[in-house]
Amino acid sequence: MSNKTLSNFNLQPSDNRGHLLTEQVNPRSDCLDQLNTEDLVTLFCDEDREPQRAVAAAIPELIEAVEAITGRLRIGGRLFYLGAGTSGRLGVLDAAECPPTFCSDPDLVQGVLAGGAPALLRSSEGLEDLEHAGQKDLEDRDFGSVDCLVGIAAGGTTPYVKGGLAYAEQINALAIAISCVPLEQAVLPCSIDIRLLTGPELLTGSTRLKAGTATKMALNILSTCVMVRLGKVFGNRMVDVAASNSKLMDRALRILRDLADIDRDHGLELLKLSDGSVKVALVMAVGRLDADAARELLLDHDNHLRIALASSGHYLH
Repeated sequence: MSNKTLSNFNLQPSDNRGHLLTEQVNPRSDCLDQLNTEDLVTLFCDEDREPQRAVAAAIPELIEAVEAITGRLRIGGRLFYLGAGTSGRLGVLDAAECPPTFCSDPDLVQGVLAGGAPALLRSSEGLEDLEHAGQKDLEDRDFGSVDCLVGIAAGGTTPYVKGGLAYAEQINALAIAISCVPLEQAVLPCSIDIRLLTGPELLTGSTRLKAGTATKMALNILSTCVMVRLGKVFGNRMVDVAASNSKLMDRALRILRDLADIDRDHGLELLKLSDGSVKVALVMAVGRLDADAARELLLDHDNHLRIALASSGHYLH
């Protein structure tokens, strides 16, 4: 690669990230290309126990992050995931799943990927070296002091992510970092530092493997636990789901049946009156209220179904 090409990516020939945990060589896979298929698959399955261990070791930081994010979202803040390459795509994926799972506003959880939408389908890894781009992409979305940023960088050195995190700290937003290297190898500007130490990859440097798996697990925990804390779950049911297609309609009817013993015909009627809202339908049925009164009762209790029903002496089993 010529020096001209290197300069296009803001690199220098002397750049060396080989010391990073995510870039080190895994001795267990020295003969990866010589293994038969059974041994190859078995080795991968064995190594994939590491992401679970790594996430479990980060439980204290994950708890802190869930509580901090929840507090910000309760006062009107939003949650942003920022990353490049695999890390950024994982953030976009988790954000995109929130509206259909929790009926959340699409703006509440947003994924910001270096290179934008085209980078979802085609690699644009060079953009991760533009530190100012992370801040600009956040500014373009009116990221503010009440908002939360989760900057995701497996190797902990991505300039795009570091720039975004530094900007979040500068404006007093909540800055959370997720990386897969020890603190002494890469410092990230943040108030909550989540380290998922999955070790060297079987395919050296391919952080879409164990590092990516651990990151996906951590994001699952963050978004789901935050939504639970915000009252979008009753027991283990997605009561904020909206019956907008046949699959979700079937799920909504089963929730109504299981929680309030509502038969299918009555359930269909309630969902029609509640504009497809399972939570409103449940309050209507149990509290014997019309749709407007049910919505008002929920709003009076921050949309927490259990608390809203208890306030009027009603309970679900």
